Amino acid sequence: MRQNIIDLGRKMSLNEFKDVLISSKKYWLIYLVLIIVLGLSTVTFKNVLHPDFEIGTLLIVAFLGILCIVYYFMHNSDKELYKVAFVIILCFGIVMSFIVPLCDVSDETEHLARAELTSRGIIIPHWTGEDLGVDRAYNVSSSHKPAVYNKGAGFISIEALNYLTEPLGKTVYNTPYDTLKIDYTPALIVSAFEQNPFYGYLPQAIGMDIAKLLDMNVIWMLWLGRIFNLILYAGLISLAIKKTPVLKMPMLAVACIPISIYQAASLSIDSMIIGLAILAVAYFLYLYKAEKNSLGVKQVVMFSALCLILGLCKLPYLAFIFLLLLIPFDNFEKGKKIIPYMILCIALVGILGIMWSRYSEPALMHSWRARLKYLDPTGQMHYFMTHPIFIGRFFSQIFTYNIAKILYGTFNFFGAAQKTHYSDSYHLIVATLLMFLAVMLLAYPKKIRFNKRTRIGTLFIVLMIYVGTCFIQLLTWASVGKLNLGLSTRYFVPLFAMFPIIGTFRIGWLEKNKDNLDKYAMVFIIAFMAVMVLSFATKYY
Repeated sequence: MRQNIIDLGRKMSLNEFKDVLISSKKYWLIYLVLIIVLGLSTVTFKNVLHPDFEIGTLLIVAFLGILCIVYYFMHNSDKELYKVAFVIILCFGIVMSFIVPLCDVSDETEHLARAELTSRGIIIPHWTGEDLGVDRAYNVSSSHKPAVYNKGAGFISIEALNYLTEPLGKTVYNTPYDTLKIDYTPALIVSAFEQNPFYGYLPQAIGMDIAKLLDMNVIWMLWLGRIFNLILYAGLISLAIKKTPVLKMPMLAVACIPISIYQAASLSIDSMIIGLAILAVAYFLYLYKAEKNSLGVKQVVMFSALCLILGLCKLPYLAFIFLLLLIPFDNFEKGKKIIPYMILCIALVGILGIMWSRYSEPALMHSWRARLKYLDPTGQMHYFMTHPIFIGRFFSQIFTYNIAKILYGTFNFFGAAQKTHYSDSYHLIVATLLMFLAVMLLAYPKKIRFNKRTRIGTLFIVLMIYVGTCFIQLLTWASVGKLNLGLSTRYFVPLFAMFPIIGTFRIGWLEKNKDNLDKYAMVFIIAFMAVMVLSFATKYY
């Protein structure tokens, strides 16, 4: 009898799936057209000559996309959107974790080194440069960078190349080292992101520990590290979508921007930064929309703690703590009496952030960055303060050229040292993506009205983070008197989630057809992730 009930449940689920598959046919057909048209824009002559891998990838993402769209229609409500968020991020993120070339994401070799140290329980990496009489060195596993200390030469010399030390753009098919067993022999590496907090590498470390425990080949330390980092990101975004009472779909759109998933499916700490920041915005919206007299000191402390762990990963995002002052005081039991508690939390977060910066700034120099002889933060600061024209050029550039570069980077990923490595021009994809984001972030119908104080305050916080990040890059990356800031879109992805708070346009048709807008939005969100996968297939395979 029990078996019959189980079988009936399965049969009903299959029938439901078939019904939803048929009823959602229009939407997954649009999805298929989108990925074919946008995917073709990434094709080159070599793909036409040898299309096997590309066709296989197209079939995979087509199948995954249809499944995800059907899953969305089976859970088509705001209350269940968080489930859909978790599933679609995992589906396409796992494919990305395998298809992206080895250690190809920005500074991924260095993130890998730090994650490996964390997997061995090393919370704060020990810089051995002074101990060994060399400029800089960290003790890691030989599986990551086979190297020996060459005392005579006075630097780290490479004994043998493996998949981490090869030029960017190598895939698992281009390296003979993927089948090597994990080597636990100590070795020295130049950089290990000493300045970052250890918890930013816990998921990656768990993946690496599993690879070690199961005695897998060395490449699985990279792949499992990426996958567990992705799982954390999917969990943070799912929690954010569940927590926020409004703007769920715009928030999901930001979380699934191709650059977001690209970082999430890597070993980079940016995955945690983006995930925590979107969660912080969601928690702010939860507090803002709360009923009168329903909040207490507990919520203030929780939000402050969230801002702190986010800000220690990337200091400019400590400014999120000022969102506390934008929550209507009527929402708190104590009313305006909550303000001293808010100010105390803001002060504590600020003090802890300053203390952390005093540690992280010198730690930043324990890396390859110290070899950039043109870097001179003190000299750059002096030049900035004594040349008014340079100040004008700085602000002019960051609000023109750099913004255009950041917007274009939502699909064109971080540019490496090689000029042509990421120089592809995906104009059609970027234009379509930016139009979609404009609708979702600037014209999406809202169930809430933000007062003038909140909109202006949010804008001020966005500008603080943006200008602050640009200024830090000016001091720590650009040569004196130059504006080579080295900015990347990944630094600013969370700011996109705040645009709907600052202000939006009201379009009558969208207001009346919000349900249809959400359905089409989901199709586009999934399509852009699928096209990202296709772009890597056509470029590298």
